[in-house]
Amino acid sequence: MTKRNALSPAFVKNAPPGKHCDGGGLWLHVKGNGGQWVLRYAVMGQRREMGLGGVRDVSLKEAREYADQYRRMARDGIDPIRERHQRKEAMLRPSNNLRDIAEEAYEARKSQLKGDGKAGRWFSPLERYVLPKLGRMPIEEIKARDVRDALAPIWHTKAETARKAANRLQIVIKHAAAMELDVDIGVVEKAKQLLGQPRHTSQNTPSMSWQNAPAFYQSLEEPTVTHLALRLLMLTGSRSTPIRFAHVEQLRDGVWVIPAANMKATVGKARDFHIPLAKEALSVWQTATQFARDGYLFPGTRKGVISDATMSRLMERRGLEARPHGFRSTLRTWLTDQIDASYEVGETILAHQVGSAVHRAYQHSDLLEQRRPYMEQWASYLRGVKP
Repeated sequence: MTKRNALSPAFVKNAPPGKHCDGGGLWLHVKGNGGQWVLRYAVMGQRREMGLGGVRDVSLKEAREYADQYRRMARDGIDPIRERHQRKEAMLRPSNNLRDIAEEAYEARKSQLKGDGKAGRWFSPLERYVLPKLGRMPIEEIKARDVRDALAPIWHTKAETARKAANRLQIVIKHAAAMELDVDIGVVEKAKQLLGQPRHTSQNTPSMSWQNAPAFYQSLEEPTVTHLALRLLMLTGSRSTPIRFAHVEQLRDGVWVIPAANMKATVGKARDFHIPLAKEALSVWQTATQFARDGYLFPGTRKGVISDATMSRLMERRGLEARPHGFRSTLRTWLTDQIDASYEVGETILAHQVGSAVHRAYQHSDLLEQRRPYMEQWASYLRGVKP
């Protein structure tokens, strides 16, 4: 067995071709016009050889220092070759900051989101409340205190939004863990412990009384995209997403067929929903077609469709507390107070599920014909005329 430090700097400088052992698994391999340092070691019972560089770049002293370092790693069960490879990969990666990983996680998740996430709702809690503060931080360095500081301003005042932001961040952290990044998988839960229980209780979207709805509807007299979108929303009791993504091809024989992807339901369980359009709603639809772009009735100013906030801002500018989503409650209350519609029909008009899972399995009717007269009566009421 060769003793340690068997070679000298002078010998290394003039070493003849061949393999020369310095001891402890460190070898000098000389062939042609150059020499290379090689370390032989064993980790977990497996023998390995690792290059340490050429003699022109790595001195005898440095080669021995590297050999000592890597032998200690092997003794601890760490493969130096694998460790060096992982470090090189990390250096070559463009970025491991939170924003880049979040965007990658979003892209990977799009297929599970309605419309491939085009509405933007999945990413927006991160975009607005987390990334401005933590986006540039390496994701591996994010601690519970960092997450706490990012969510603290909305934790008690916008509890539902904060919950969504925390959940989205947890998904991003798990994505980073799947990439084999050294992240703290429990960082979000730790941050929640630091934040405590939210004091704010969620509230329903403010709605307008059915008595005041006709005056507001009739005030939407301008043939603009926003006015027409709000009118169709009120007339149908639809949520804003189906309205925003309404497409000319979705109208079939006076019935608006909303694709499952635009309906609120767990992905994979939603179904197309049919709304019988009243004469007034058909008129609004036809008027909106003159603004259609790429087939969408309510296009945005520059591209895509109108934003989720467009209709809300109009109501806000008018000093109203109510918001577009609240008109679903307005319609539902009117159906109960004024028309005495059955519970099943009233809930189906709003696309709510009725009955148990067993009942729904055998109930395939969407009560289209039963709903039709109610939609006509509601349209007439909003217009201020007798049906």
